[in-house]
Amino acid sequence: MEHRIVGPGPYRATKLWNETVELFRARMPLRRHRCRFKSHENCFTAAEAVDWLHELLRNSQNFGPEVTRKQTVQLLKKFLKNHVIEDVKGKWGQEDFEDNRHLYRFPPSSPLKPYPKKPLYQRDVIKFPEWNDPPPGTSQENIPVRPIVMNSEMWFKRHSIAIGEVPACRLVHRRQLTEANVEEIWKSMTLSHLQKILGLDSLEEVLNIKLVNSKFIIHNVYSVSKQGVVILDDKSKELPHWVLSAMKCLANWPNCSDWKQPMYLGFEKDVFKTIADYYGHLKEPLLTFHLFDAFVSVLGLLQKEKMAVEAFQICCLLLPPENRRKLQLLMRMMARICLNKEMPPLCDGFGTRTLMVQTFSRCILCSKDEVDLDELLAARLVTFLMDNYQEILKVPSALQTSIEERVAHLRRVQFQKSYPEVYQERFPTPESEALLFPEKPKPKPQLFMWALRRPFQPFQRTRSFRM
Repeated sequence: MEHRIVGPGPYRATKLWNETVELFRARMPLRRHRCRFKSHENCFTAAEAVDWLHELLRNSQNFGPEVTRKQTVQLLKKFLKNHVIEDVKGKWGQEDFEDNRHLYRFPPSSPLKPYPKKPLYQRDVIKFPEWNDPPPGTSQENIPVRPIVMNSEMWFKRHSIAIGEVPACRLVHRRQLTEANVEEIWKSMTLSHLQKILGLDSLEEVLNIKLVNSKFIIHNVYSVSKQGVVILDDKSKELPHWVLSAMKCLANWPNCSDWKQPMYLGFEKDVFKTIADYYGHLKEPLLTFHLFDAFVSVLGLLQKEKMAVEAFQICCLLLPPENRRKLQLLMRMMARICLNKEMPPLCDGFGTRTLMVQTFSRCILCSKDEVDLDELLAARLVTFLMDNYQEILKVPSALQTSIEERVAHLRRVQFQKSYPEVYQERFPTPESEALLFPEKPKPKPQLFMWALRRPFQPFQRTRSFRM
C-alpha cells in the first residue's frame, strides 16, 4: 500500500483526497459476506474498512503515524457522504458510518473532486516602483507656472529654446525611500523567498497576495522579547489573564507559583479543559483562513525537513501579531506538557501527545470552506510544529539580513542621486581616490657600503705565517 507523495502547490488538499479515494477503491480487499440469511458479493464491513484505511494513512508520508482510528472513521463518514462508498442496499449521503459490522460496497464509479478554475496569473509577485517614475498625480502639464511679462529678454530666451540653442528645462522628481516603499520591499522579498522554496511559478493559487499585510511582517520581526515572543502594541488583543495563568500553570506543573486557587484531585484536567475551551471558541484559527492553502502546500515539503522549517518560518511571519503570539505561547505550553514526566494523564483514552494534537489542531489550522481532509492535514501540521516549534517560530535571520541589505542599498542610491557631490566625498570610488591621492613613486632601496665589499673569504695561510 504505497501512497504517492503530493508535493507543494495549488489544490494540494483536493489532490490528496483524489489520491486516497483511488487507492481505497483499487486496493481495499473485497469478499463475500452474509447478513440476515442473505449473501452479498464484493463488499466489506465497516470495521474492515477502518482497519485497512487506518493502516494506509499511518504508513503514508502525506499524513503520518499520528493518524488515529477516530480520524479514520471521520474520513469514512465523508466517503459515505460523497458517495465514495455505499451500503449494500445502495444507500448513501444521509446514512451515518460507524465502526461496526455493517456491510458496505463501492458504487460503479466514485466521484473525484474537480480542480477549481482560476484566471491566468502573472509571474511577477510585486513590482517595485522605478526611481525615474514620477509620483502619482504629477506631470509636466500640471506644473503650476506664473504668468510671464513678455519683454525683449524673455522673447530672446524663448527664441533660443525654440531654435535649439538652449535646452528646455524639465521638472526632475527625486524619489524618496518612504516607509511605504520599505514595507513593499519587505512584502515583495518575503513572498519571493517563499515562492522560491516552494518551487512554484506563482503564489497566486495558494495565497491571496492582496491580503498579506507588510506591517505584520515587520512587527513580527522587530517587536519581540528576549525569548522571541511577539510583543503587542494593542494590549486589548492579549490573551485574557485567566487563560495565560492557566497556561503557565500547566507549562510549569507542578510548580504553579501564579496559581492561587486550591488544588484538588483532577485539578490539572479542569485547567486543561479551560484552555481548550478558550482556543476552541476562537472565531478564526490561529493560522487564519486565507493562509490555509499556503500552510497545506508547505506540508508537501516535510520529507525535506530543513526546507519545510524555512517555509513555515516565512508563512508564520505573515500572521497577524496577536495570532503569532498566541501560537507561540500555545506551542510552548504543549511541548512542555508532553515532556513533563510529572504531569498526570489529562485524558484516560489518549496519550498526552495525541491529546495535544487532537485538542488544538482544529484551532490552529482550519479551512473556512468545508475541506474533507482538513482534520488530517491539521493534525499532520501540528505534529510537525510540536517537534520544531522553536525553529519555526523564530525569525529567519538570512531573510532578515538580505532585506536589510537591500533597503540600505536603495537608501545609498537615493542619497547618491540626491547629493552626488556629498556622496562622492563620503563614498569615494577607486578612480576618484586615484585622482585625489596619486600614487607616489616607490623609493629605491638604499645602497649600503658593506654591500660593495667582497664577500667573506675563508682564512688562508700565507708565507708570513710560516716558521
